[in-house]
Amino acid sequence: MKQTASSRFVFTAAWVSAAISLASFLAPLYVIRPFRTQTGDEIAFAMRVHEVGPVISAVSLIATIALVFLAWREGNRSRAGLVICLLVSLTGAIFTRINVFEMVFHPYLSAAFVSPETVKLDDDEMVMSVTIAGQTHAYPINAVGYHHIVNDVVGGIPVAATYCTLCHTGIVWKRVLDGRVLTFRLAGIRDDNALLSDEETNSIWQQSTGLAIYGPLKGKQLEVMHSDELTFALWRSEQPRGLILKPNIESASHYEKKDWEKDVEGNPYAIDTAKTGLKPRELTLGIETGGASKAFSMKAVLSAKLIQDHVGEDAVILVVGPDNASVRAFRTQPNRTFLRAAPGVNGVMTDAETASAWNFSGCAVGGPLTGECLQPLDVVKDYWFDWLNHHPSTTVLRN
Repeated sequence: MKQTASSRFVFTAAWVSAAISLASFLAPLYVIRPFRTQTGDEIAFAMRVHEVGPVISAVSLIATIALVFLAWREGNRSRAGLVICLLVSLTGAIFTRINVFEMVFHPYLSAAFVSPETVKLDDDEMVMSVTIAGQTHAYPINAVGYHHIVNDVVGGIPVAATYCTLCHTGIVWKRVLDGRVLTFRLAGIRDDNALLSDEETNSIWQQSTGLAIYGPLKGKQLEVMHSDELTFALWRSEQPRGLILKPNIESASHYEKKDWEKDVEGNPYAIDTAKTGLKPRELTLGIETGGASKAFSMKAVLSAKLIQDHVGEDAVILVVGPDNASVRAFRTQPNRTFLRAAPGVNGVMTDAETASAWNFSGCAVGGPLTGECLQPLDVVKDYWFDWLNHHPSTTVLRN
């Protein structure tokens, strides 16, 4: 049967319709992909297409079905092409309704917690810990790094334990904003940092900063909840009554390996840091206080065991724990000098003025200042490129 101009036109129109359906799914994925930077306009475009994608793809699918039927009836010889065209359109219609990121990193929708004795973790594996109103929950990095988000309630406060392995950021955010409890899901990635979306408004949030960058809540800021990143052994000794996240049975086989950092360090990076003299994936400890920010080389802190410095006008101290792996930071008095505790001394440091001994929780446990505690500071263990990206005016202490 001879193919008419009308048949060829209908065949072409069917493929255009199918391409529109598929593009409504692929366009956001092309923009929101790792190892590249994305401007605010690009993110807004991708999110807008993602929002209207289900409608666009549905209309395109209906149009494709009608055009394929018409082309088939007119005797178009490319029957296989028509079938493929229909499948392409159907693929777009299906995948615009699926959270592709959660297909790769399955969400932990009903987080369960157990006693640490029931969890198989090596003593030197890291956990993220948060304590609120006397209740402590810990989240193994290998688990929360895979899920990216664990919606939880600790001490009666709704929180979201979040972790992005590409930028090495573990942060706990309060899920209550303006009196409303938000539930977070994984929404993609920007500048190699995870994006979160809340189910209530579909606003998009940057994981590293807790700032809404798109949607009805754009410009809103989540409140950070103080947390620690500790070895499992140290956390267990400090929090004998604490509970730890139970591995999700369906996802446990996909959890990060113990040495996941080695794999991540070799990945490409979104932010070029050549002019700073530090490698993009140099691990740093970031502190923000009093409107100022500073990054401390993790290698330098672990080597020195104790660093006393200033962030803006605030006197701060970073101290390595008894496990020689965990680090905490405290605000201190500018006229007080701390020293690493000598072997056999109770605690991890002493002050030169009174020779009081201080433990890793920042409290004096011996000497004239016994019972006094330093104010803890939030520390973000972050790759340099990510900290610099979100803190362009930061200062840095190198090796």
